[in-house]
Amino acid sequence: MRKATWFPLVLVVIVSLFLFIPSSYAQKTIKIGLVDTYTGPASAYTLDVLDGFKLAVEKINAKGGVLGRKIEYTTRDEKFKPDIGLAMAKELVLKEKVDILMGTINSATALAVSDFARKEKIPFFVTYSKSDKIVGEHGHRYLFNMNENTMMAGRAAGYVLGKKPYTKYWIAGDDYEYGHAIANNVWENIQKFNTKAVIIGQTWWKVGEADFTPYITQILAAKPDFIIVATGGSSMVNFQKAAKATGLSQKVPFYQHTANELGTLMPQGANAPEGVYGTANYLFYFPDTPANKAFAEEFYKAYKRYPKASALTGYMTAQFIADGFKKAGKVNGEALIKALEGLKLDSPVGPLSIRACDHQLELPTYFGVTKKDPKYDFLVSGDTQSVASKDYMPECKEILRSRKK
Repeated sequence: MRKATWFPLVLVVIVSLFLFIPSSYAQKTIKIGLVDTYTGPASAYTLDVLDGFKLAVEKINAKGGVLGRKIEYTTRDEKFKPDIGLAMAKELVLKEKVDILMGTINSATALAVSDFARKEKIPFFVTYSKSDKIVGEHGHRYLFNMNENTMMAGRAAGYVLGKKPYTKYWIAGDDYEYGHAIANNVWENIQKFNTKAVIIGQTWWKVGEADFTPYITQILAAKPDFIIVATGGSSMVNFQKAAKATGLSQKVPFYQHTANELGTLMPQGANAPEGVYGTANYLFYFPDTPANKAFAEEFYKAYKRYPKASALTGYMTAQFIADGFKKAGKVNGEALIKALEGLKLDSPVGPLSIRACDHQLELPTYFGVTKKDPKYDFLVSGDTQSVASKDYMPECKEILRSRKK
């Protein structure tokens, strides 16, 4: 009788204790903090990073998560300001207690957050910044670069252009780190394959330049065979508009990194100039494989738009984080780093791996020339050829040597 009297009371106490256990203890998650620019022109790319990441996370969580844990993420808009981005990264780590940091399209922010991540010993995945300093002289154990940088893009272009018959080159571009880095790397690789190539002149303008007609007139007067145009941001499209208006693209061939990429071509529609050479590390229609078709269709179904290169970056970052923890067998930052080094995964563009020596994702680059396609109301990349990472990526010893400077 006494046992029957006490049993309900004990049961109530046990249930009450269970109900008051913090949810974070009852069901732990893997917390990821994304710091990026989600407003303004840059959001055309960063929102694709975010949506590609979300697409992968939803699939991972639907299958039970990682090692029994769901992936949880939170975003912060740094408004393309490094000081705000760094403050947000600190808040995410020190207050929100995230396990991993991701971001950002702003290279200055990425470098600042990278230094913080190294001090706090927390993995940081750079998703769309382009400075080669990030993985080069500022690279470290806790940093992973999940997209191409200026060195990679420039060398891939030079690998192809150096095998073409052009000899008289003109270099033009935005007068800041990105512009000079792209141009220098293109030119250095051209010289490796074409000893007859020479630079007959250079033109550099301030970032944000709106009127390129005078520059184009000067370049045409010099009669180069080919022009390396190193532009980014708003200059990218503005130069293309001026090139079409002046007939430059029909008179002298020129190259721009991402000239053949969706993010550059879609906003211009049918008005983009044809015949412009470009490089991109993802095209939703090339390669024409079942895996790429499936990813493009899945992304379009979810967001009602075609995926840009940045969408692949976000998608594969989530996949590598999930598979890295699975390989490690535990949710631990140090174990994740070790597991990711050399890890290879299938992707929409084929097998991808993270290089152990510098934590750079090894990506193919697609070199092509802009052309019209009746299937789309924007230009696409034609005569596209794939440049394998082994043909243009710097050797490990070169990257590690730059870190000692």
